[in-house]
Amino acid sequence: MTTSELSGATWRTSTRSGSNANCVEVAMTAATVGVRDSKDPAGPMLAFDRRAWAAFVAGPLSRP
Repeated sequence: MTTSELSGATWRTSTRSGSNANCVEVAMTAATVGVRDSKDPAGPMLAFDRRAWAAFVAGPLSRP
């Protein structure tokens, strides 16, 4: 997976970011989910495959 898969993707701001300018943006393609700092859109980003993203948003694993 490469971040070039996100070129041309539509980025949206998290609804949980609020109005304090500490925002993250998310972009989704068929295979990749990208996350970046909205204040630095040309800066670094994280890229996940869809399965890893689904596990991340599902929350922590339950522990015995």
